[in-house]
Amino acid sequence: MTTRRTFFKKAALGTLALSWAGSAMAWDKIIPLGWGRILPPVPADEAGEPFRLGLAGYTFVNFKLDPALEMMRKVDVKYLCIKDFHLPMKSTAEEIAAFHAKLKESGVTGYGVGPIYMKTQEAIDQAFDYAKRVGVDLIVGIPEVSDLPYVEKKVKEYNIRYAIHNHGPGDKIYPNAVTVHSYIKDLDPRVGLCFDIGHDMRYGDDPIADFQKYHKRIFDMHLKNVTSATHDGKTNELGRGVIDIPELVKTLRKVKYSGVCALEYEKDMKDPLAGIAESVGYFRGVLDASRKS
Repeated sequence: MTTRRTFFKKAALGTLALSWAGSAMAWDKIIPLGWGRILPPVPADEAGEPFRLGLAGYTFVNFKLDPALEMMRKVDVKYLCIKDFHLPMKSTAEEIAAFHAKLKESGVTGYGVGPIYMKTQEAIDQAFDYAKRVGVDLIVGIPEVSDLPYVEKKVKEYNIRYAIHNHGPGDKIYPNAVTVHSYIKDLDPRVGLCFDIGHDMRYGDDPIADFQKYHKRIFDMHLKNVTSATHDGKTNELGRGVIDIPELVKTLRKVKYSGVCALEYEKDMKDPLAGIAESVGYFRGVLDASRKS
């Protein structure tokens, strides 16, 4: 008997096999990255979707850039949010150019930087200068609440979007989407959220409902699943947790989310490839199966 759950599992396994072989690129499919930017073609699995699948740089905290890019090639993911352990904030113009050249060799685009903790206005200045020199229009940041007017000032000065990351029940400042939105709702519309659905669920909230409610201010997403909707919930493979990923995909399409769904895989971080591949395969399997249902 084929249940809804086994249907998606079978679809995910089939897509996963294609990922390992290297899926074909939809070279005629070029889509915008908000605020006027254009990105290269997306993998065929994502062609026709308003959003893209990417990887959060923190996934590779235990790896240098070359092995991280090798893993991205193996699962055919084309978008990376850049962390400063791969491209230090004090990098020279030559180092930044070499970094982008290396990404291009792997067919990868760096679409944003962060998360970056910013305890002072000087740190905010450094982050905006860094993003400008790297050539991205998105900073994922964690500022002090008292510095939000200064963040807004820099957003206007640089025309670079700023997305505040929520970190769940252990974060006393930005635990969930509701709290972040309460701080930014009256600020420039280029100040928004990097919505971590796993941490939102661990806080006890409904990340799918929150995504639908706040989608106009969500510029980036940390895509993950968790074992339970509690403080002690752990990150796991995308198809194994308590977040309903098929329903999330339905919501992304409904609101026409045009940002990146950046998989942040935090389980087995010293040996993450199998979990990344399973999660990528599951997500693409859901995309494929839901188109046919």
